[in-house]
Amino acid sequence: MSHANPRPVIFGCAGLELTPDEARFFADTDPLGFILFARNVRDPDQIRALIGQLREAVSREDAPVFIDQEGGRVARLKPPHWREAPPGIHFGELAQRDLGLGIEACRLNGRLLAADLEPLGITVDCVPVLDIPVAGSHDIIGDRAFGTDPELVATLGRALMDGVMAGGVLPIIKHIPGHGRAKVDSHVGLPVVDADLMTLEATDFAPFRALRDAPLAMTAHIVYTAIDEKAAITVSAKGIREVIRGRIGFTGILISDDLCMEALGGSPGDRAEAATGAGCDLVLHCNGVLNDMKSVAAALEPMNAELWGRVKPVFARMPKPEPIDAPVLVARLAELLGPAGQTVA
Repeated sequence: MSHANPRPVIFGCAGLELTPDEARFFADTDPLGFILFARNVRDPDQIRALIGQLREAVSREDAPVFIDQEGGRVARLKPPHWREAPPGIHFGELAQRDLGLGIEACRLNGRLLAADLEPLGITVDCVPVLDIPVAGSHDIIGDRAFGTDPELVATLGRALMDGVMAGGVLPIIKHIPGHGRAKVDSHVGLPVVDADLMTLEATDFAPFRALRDAPLAMTAHIVYTAIDEKAAITVSAKGIREVIRGRIGFTGILISDDLCMEALGGSPGDRAEAATGAGCDLVLHCNGVLNDMKSVAAALEPMNAELWGRVKPVFARMPKPEPIDAPVLVARLAELLGPAGQTVA
């Protein structure tokens, strides 16, 4: 089936290969792209075959494929086939000792992350994490963050983003406008943050403002009472307009965090409609459950010409990266990080 423009959604799928029902559904609904999780990963050849099936289903060889490959505890690709990258906190600790070395290490790590992803056909990595944890917050962010200094987080986020893009992969800054104060894991409940706007401006918002030129940003499913007491930022028209687009000044493509997370209420379709209605350009739906995806697809029309005109250039295939000597870069990264870098070998 041919479509004028794809639907503004990134879908997951259930397993290691596409089922006939999934293939038919994706052909009929034409999602913009897809996201992979551990349940979709066995080895490089299997991933390449699955990505080929996904792109064949929507008849677009350049359909974007996302993954969460941060390093540390958030990594869908694992040894023995892929490098075990360190979590963000190690780069922050190095940067506190020597900023230049921290920047070098972050950029190297980004380039190596991309080197694992690009040959598989994965085009988008959901990094960098720009959240700033505070005392008493839930550890859902924890060691994924670079640290607690907004300027340092922004600097390292920029270095990681540059490294990923040098490797031919698109980054996503997350979780805008900041997940670090959440005392509840938004996978299981709705966090409410009561910090005043002046505090948020000086801390949580600052790294996102510094990287507002990023191609993509992912929202936080959090209520900020100083912004909108009634709605999580993902489904808050006021929050997206006044904070993400206004105070922070983000101009790129805004994508929701996973609609399957329990922070949001209503059916999957209700959540998709609320997020796009509030100002998210794209929505992310990750669980791969076909009935849930049907609910989302039914709630979303294909992108109009204006939205597709903004989205399409961002996902245009990036140039093939220059070859690298990965073992040399891995050794240098391990040298920079010291004992914390031993996991990268």
